[in-house]
Amino acid sequence: MEGTSLRNRREDEKSVQSIQSKEPKTTTLQKEVGLLSGICIIVGTIIGSGIFISPKSVLSNTGTVGPCLIIWAACGVLATLGALCFAELGTMITKSGGEYPYLMEAFGPIPAYLFSWTSLFVIKPTSFAIICLSFSEYVCAPFYSGCSPPQAVVKCLAAAAILLITTVNSLSVRLGSYVQNVFTGAKLVIVAIIIISGLVLLAQGNTRNFENSFEGTKLSVGAISLAFYNGLWAYDGWNQLNYITEELRNPFRNLPLAIIIGIPLVTGCYILMNISYFTVMTPTELLQSQAVAVTFGDRVLYPASWVVPLFVAFSTIGAANGTCFTAGRLVYVAGREGHMLKVLSYISVRRLTPAPAIIFYGIIATIYIIPGDINSLVNYFSFAAWLFYGLTILGLVVMRFTRKDLERPIKVPIFIPILVTLISIFLVLAPIISEPALEYLYCVLFMLSGLIFYFLFVHYKFGWAQKI
Repeated sequence: MEGTSLRNRREDEKSVQSIQSKEPKTTTLQKEVGLLSGICIIVGTIIGSGIFISPKSVLSNTGTVGPCLIIWAACGVLATLGALCFAELGTMITKSGGEYPYLMEAFGPIPAYLFSWTSLFVIKPTSFAIICLSFSEYVCAPFYSGCSPPQAVVKCLAAAAILLITTVNSLSVRLGSYVQNVFTGAKLVIVAIIIISGLVLLAQGNTRNFENSFEGTKLSVGAISLAFYNGLWAYDGWNQLNYITEELRNPFRNLPLAIIIGIPLVTGCYILMNISYFTVMTPTELLQSQAVAVTFGDRVLYPASWVVPLFVAFSTIGAANGTCFTAGRLVYVAGREGHMLKVLSYISVRRLTPAPAIIFYGIIATIYIIPGDINSLVNYFSFAAWLFYGLTILGLVVMRFTRKDLERPIKVPIFIPILVTLISIFLVLAPIISEPALEYLYCVLFMLSGLIFYFLFVHYKFGWAQKI
């Protein structure tokens, strides 16, 4: 009897194993990103084209050196506070996709869908397009000395950069991380060259541009907000690690550590780079410069001035790679939740990357290159981005009361998200009140147009809409 019972038990176990082996296996994103790669993603994504473009815009809105440096420091503090709020959100809701899952948890599907809609068609592709256009202009500049490069050449090279970066990130997570690490190292070289050169000049007594640095300052609410817009554009990327939480090893430890190390490092670099610029250029000369870093290189590194545009190109391509690496995950998560085409939620079985989402993202970014006006794209991007940054951090405050059951490995003081939310409201409303422009209205109308697609394809799921 015991032998028969044992034989029957073994047959049952075999049948269970047979059934389990026939069940479909799921393909998921792998935890391939460690602390060092996380820091490199933050630093590599933030330090891109912004620090080589924004100094002129920040100075033009502040007017003098002192307020200009204060704005750069304040932007770094704001980015750090925002990132700490996102660290609590990222360790409380451990899903990839950045703001998307946080808005879903705090406010429900409609704000989350509008964020994914706006990010998919405005925020992320415009950022990718701006960075690639900046990369293309720096690469083309040495070949067209004394004149502006043809727009067709600039746009074709930018499109080629998008194609290359999209291909790399579709092929392998490790390859994308490796490329990010290499270009982060390259951009830190040019940052170090500018900072060290500036400190040497400062030690030699080149301090005339810092004397009476607040004299003649005339600031308005609109000017301050626009200065913050341009400064914060240079810091954009402070929240990028939250887009790949599912691929981060030990996120409860590595996410906040990467933020605490990465963003203050960038802030220090930005302040020192601006100080270096002012050691060789007066405010007037800086405003007249076509490319601030190139002018600095021509005056300080004359025999080796070619190094500057080369490494600036490395910096921008690295930032574009980091943006593509993280933004593809947003499209993937939205597709997984049923808020975008289902094909966008597929993961390559061989490569273990969200290849369809990354390719789709690259296509949208390429379309933005065709009209390709960097200034209008920056304003369009900043308005939409800070609207959703503020809404997401407001969600953190709301969930302190509505979702007390959620575990919070990291818990920031409540005044920090409240302060960041208020600053976000100021940044969104101040430019509209001080200098109304139709582009802000167009941006709001485009965001609200997403509701049409939400109700047709997601909420009601009409048969004829589903067939489309």
